[in-house]
Amino acid sequence: MWKKLKQFFWQSRGVWIGTPTVASLVIILRLMGVLQGWEWDLFDFYMKSRPPETKDNRIAIIGIDENDLNHLNESIITDAVLAELLEKIKSQKPRAIGLDIYRDLPVPPGHNSLVNIFKSTPNLVGIQKVAGEMGRETVAPPLVLKDKGQVGANDLIFDADNQVRRGLISLDTTSRETIYSFSLHLALHYLEKENISPEILEGTDNWKLGKTVFYPLNPNEGSYIRTDAGGYQVLINYRGGDRTFETVSMTDILENKVPPNWGRDRVILIGKVGESFKDLFFTPYSSGLIGLPEPIAGVEIHANLTSQLISAALEGRPLFKSWPDPLEYLWIIFWSGVGATLSWQFRYAEGVKYLSGKRWGSIIGAGGVLGVSTYLAFLNGWWLPVVPPFLSLAGSTMAITAYVARTAGEIRKTFGRYLTDQVVANLLENPAGLKMGGERKKITILTSDLRGFTAISERLQPEEVVKILNFYLGHMAEIITTYQGTIDEFMGDGILVLFGAPTSQEDEAQRAVACGVAMQLAMKPINEQMKQWDLPKLEMGIGINTGEVVVGNIGSEKRTKYGIVGSQVNLTYRIESYTLGGQILISESTLAEAGSMIIIESEKKVKPKGVQEPISIYEVGGIQGDYNLFLPKDNEIFLSVTQDIPLQYSILSGKDIKERVYQGNLVQLSDNGGMIHCNHNDPEGFPCGMTNIKINLFISSEFSIINEDVYAKVLEKSSHNSGFYIRFTAKPPEVSKQLELIYQALQSNQ
Repeated sequence: MWKKLKQFFWQSRGVWIGTPTVASLVIILRLMGVLQGWEWDLFDFYMKSRPPETKDNRIAIIGIDENDLNHLNESIITDAVLAELLEKIKSQKPRAIGLDIYRDLPVPPGHNSLVNIFKSTPNLVGIQKVAGEMGRETVAPPLVLKDKGQVGANDLIFDADNQVRRGLISLDTTSRETIYSFSLHLALHYLEKENISPEILEGTDNWKLGKTVFYPLNPNEGSYIRTDAGGYQVLINYRGGDRTFETVSMTDILENKVPPNWGRDRVILIGKVGESFKDLFFTPYSSGLIGLPEPIAGVEIHANLTSQLISAALEGRPLFKSWPDPLEYLWIIFWSGVGATLSWQFRYAEGVKYLSGKRWGSIIGAGGVLGVSTYLAFLNGWWLPVVPPFLSLAGSTMAITAYVARTAGEIRKTFGRYLTDQVVANLLENPAGLKMGGERKKITILTSDLRGFTAISERLQPEEVVKILNFYLGHMAEIITTYQGTIDEFMGDGILVLFGAPTSQEDEAQRAVACGVAMQLAMKPINEQMKQWDLPKLEMGIGINTGEVVVGNIGSEKRTKYGIVGSQVNLTYRIESYTLGGQILISESTLAEAGSMIIIESEKKVKPKGVQEPISIYEVGGIQGDYNLFLPKDNEIFLSVTQDIPLQYSILSGKDIKERVYQGNLVQLSDNGGMIHCNHNDPEGFPCGMTNIKINLFISSEFSIINEDVYAKVLEKSSHNSGFYIRFTAKPPEVSKQLELIYQALQSNQ
């Protein structure tokens, strides 16, 4: 049991280390207040993105703007005008009238008339400014209304970005007198006819109003960090932005342009809405992606809070709530764990690609779940952290990605430059990764070999041979890694590549063929470099086969190799041996697995050594679909030589050269091959297609010396009975130059 737990924790070490580390850093940033502004922006965005709220017809606003003053031909609103306005509203029989205009001093004429209105209107609520902010001093209330207890505080609370997100239910003066807010006064007047009044919950600071219990805002509510939570504050659940409530002008009321029962049973707020009155403020609805922020009048903010109190009491409209700090910390840790788990789980998905579709798709999906879940919670009145868990999700993802990248680099240094991440994962993290033995799997095998490289290397210094191999293998290894192949072995100039081991995928055969085509296409820039080094041109043949093999750790406890065993491996080598330079041959099983995406140039029937019945092999011309790779088609043009070139040749059996030597002439020549006319009648001296032969050409004018060995493969191109076509696979430099000169002379004579 302990062994299994130990193994589990080791295999998941990235999650156990990354999750708490990243979450702790994010929580520290949050406690420092660094993320507060971003979280406010998300709060505003969520609020603006909500479905439109139903209009609250219980609330109406009489807005006073510059047009009203122009109509009165006055620069200020006098007491007489205000008294007339209140009298007309009073006649509408509203449940409450809120006067959001300071009247601590008389504004003649008509002061006595206004005082009489104050005295005779029990549902009228005036305002006073209790606490100064933004450079404003406190403002005293109208004395008559103060004596009657009909005054509320109209103070607003501003966040650091000057947005009004919080509202006051009550606050205390410097003399410790508790003053109800302007909005609470109006709401209680309205609810009085519903027989609803506030109830203090014993032993707490909470109180109940109708269907809803109100909780005071704490200093760390939601995204707030050590904010000033003085007084009794709540988050304002705005119904909308500017002109959310029905608004009529003061002139319309004074001139009786509204119906007689327009204000019946409503809460009527009177306030200044013109820009010149400087009573405009920013709310979550003010800002937008385009354009300047649009403030709303202070009276509209009080209307929103009044509506919120009434709706909460009567309909149970949700107030904004948040989790306690420990639960929010767990929420942040959870999303850090999600990012770490997904990144760790898919760290080797799609090979070494850092832009892995599975890995980043899962992370983006998790981010979408986070956004949707917090938005749905917001719609139900829960303000949950969004920015901190998102940063935890992204941070743990980047941490795991960085760790995997660093680990992969170290592992490549330790185990070799061309090991893939899948092999490393299998060796280090699979419980059986280091055990001897293997498993039977169906995989696709690719093997490649340079034509005639042995002959080339014999004429070069060892340092030059190593330089060529490193350059060539470096290009090939990069391509193989791109197509998620596992390089099992470098054998001199040969490469053995596995597709489907140790990690199986659905498109192994397709990737193998695409990899082979990409490798052949890469020979062009490789040979351009060879030309600059004044070295011979390289040609590569590739064989691909699909079948069941045993794959795993082969060797001993002291020396182990990850490799494959089985007849399908040998068959792949046999198929590759039939290739010419620049050619890709695949087995019938690979073609069946890869499907119609493969472009086939030709089909051959061969009987490799060790195979009882002839098999079909196919020459690949390219692969379609997402890969869209195609090999160039080179048409060999055979030209008759002006003077036959004498030669002698021997047939190869495997790696051995048969003793019998045959005489002949090179009668046609192409860029890469030629045609041999045989000067004998021995049937065994007429090699069949795909056979390898060794040739010695007598090119000197005296025919006194036999040139160096030339190697070629017999083509299946048809010829007359006394000859056969060949493709050179290895030519000494001097022979290559002389044949090239002869062929150029033949071309110029055409």
